[in-house]
Amino acid sequence: MQKSHQPDLIPMSQKIVFGLGMLGNQMFPAALGVFMVVLVQSLGIHPVLWGLLFFIPRLVDAITDPIMGFISDNTKSRWGRRRPYVFVGALLAGFSFIAMWQIYPENGQIYNFWYFLILSLFFYFGMTLFSTPYVAMGYEMSSDYHERTRLMAVAQWLGQWSWVIVPWFWMIIYNPDWFTGAAEGARELAFWVGIGCLLLCLVPAVFGKTQPSPEKVEDISLKNIKQSTTHLLDGLKEVLKHKDFRRICIATFLIFNAFNTVAGFSFFIIVYYMNGGDVPAAGNWPAWFGSLSALATCFLVIPIVTFLSQRVGKRKTFLITQGISLIGYAMFLWAFQPENPYLMFLPLPLFAFGIGGLFTLMMSMTADICDLDEQKYGVRREATFGAVYWWMVKVGFAIAGMLSGFILWLIGFDQTIAQQTPETLEGLLLAYVLVPSIGTILAMWVMKNYGLSETKVHQIRAELDLRHKLA
Repeated sequence: MQKSHQPDLIPMSQKIVFGLGMLGNQMFPAALGVFMVVLVQSLGIHPVLWGLLFFIPRLVDAITDPIMGFISDNTKSRWGRRRPYVFVGALLAGFSFIAMWQIYPENGQIYNFWYFLILSLFFYFGMTLFSTPYVAMGYEMSSDYHERTRLMAVAQWLGQWSWVIVPWFWMIIYNPDWFTGAAEGARELAFWVGIGCLLLCLVPAVFGKTQPSPEKVEDISLKNIKQSTTHLLDGLKEVLKHKDFRRICIATFLIFNAFNTVAGFSFFIIVYYMNGGDVPAAGNWPAWFGSLSALATCFLVIPIVTFLSQRVGKRKTFLITQGISLIGYAMFLWAFQPENPYLMFLPLPLFAFGIGGLFTLMMSMTADICDLDEQKYGVRREATFGAVYWWMVKVGFAIAGMLSGFILWLIGFDQTIAQQTPETLEGLLLAYVLVPSIGTILAMWVMKNYGLSETKVHQIRAELDLRHKLA
């Protein structure tokens, strides 16, 4: 394969700085996956209202992301065009996360629904301020084809530790020796999670290094809002004209959000299918299930994905690893056995290839697309690409939240009783396997014609380097 003539390497210290931000960025949604169950399990929120609490904030979040991307790409400040937003967003997200979990069962279902909804809007706005420019920082840290993958591998490796840690939140929240109920546990734990994630997200804002702002940027003042809006919309159209970028977005949408539609069902399967609805009897099983999956990603999936991508390319690596994940999904049909709970860990190393390799490859591919965009249109807009990419993720995540509640309602899940019907339990298991499998198969079909090879990326980079020298 053609090699880059001038490797643009990133110091390991800066990879770690960026990766610690990824740990905070992933810790927030990982923690929400645990905390959100408390709304149904202990606060009595109806599954349909629960679905709305997933859907509405993420839909608003998805709308604000492209706007934030445009603003970040066109910001000039003494601290750069990314770091000020990362800093403010980290603070807002951390403190609002703490506030939105200060809810009490005695306030009633409707009050808690509106309280949580309003505070979660502040939380997701903070995450938009943080995550859109933060992701752009990663895209612009290197121009080297393989170094981009190595950067994202380090970031995803550190980020995966959130999924190792967070499953143990089950044991903290539901520990009767510490708290009178899960609602109290969520209120207390939210403080430590919010502060911890806030500090992690501040690391790239304080210590990260980014590219200087371009000389020419849009005027994003209020007096120029009409022209800025026009340029924002034109920029979004140009970004979406890249067919390979559309493939990346659609494939991520299908895999990540099909997975998230049923991700919370693992808790319900372990508690209700394997332990008859007895949460104390389920013990540490939900925590071990989540932690071992994340550990498999850290020590098996990410190293293999990084190795393969440098040998066979990013597209082939994507197809291989997603094919492996399908085998893992299928194995769950028989691996959840109440009489032998250890079997549920057997599919995890294969299952982990699905989500574990997804963002390592897709974020690296998106950085390549940013070079293609500059070649075609003469501008650098990493934050806009990041915003559109995560817009697809978040819209799908919103839909996934709605579908989670809908599926629970469809299969007859009743949050007020411990013993669910056999039909409901069978429906839980089938949904857990079929929904992500279908999403993965469709994503593989979408990516089979992805055309931005290593050779083509090097040709684009060489042309851009020549332009910069002659400018």
